Amino acid sequence: MRPLWRCRNCGAEWPCQPAKLALLTEYRTSRTALLIYLGTVMHEATNQLTQLHPDHPPTGMTERFLSWARARG
Repeated sequence: MRPLWRCRNCGAEWPCQPAKLALLTEYRTSRTALLIYLGTVMHEATNQLTQLHPDHPPTGMTERFLSWARARG
């Protein structure tokens, strides 16, 4: 649900756990493409959430959008 960046199904902050699993499945052959996609939507989410709440800009966006998707190893 944009511009709130919440999941339409569960209402949690997007990407929620089911969304993360779906994204990992969809991008299973290219972790780089997944990170590029997530970086793009993180930028969009940051802009939209900042516009909604200019006095309280969002924090923790890198953790929310990118950190979980980095390759382990």
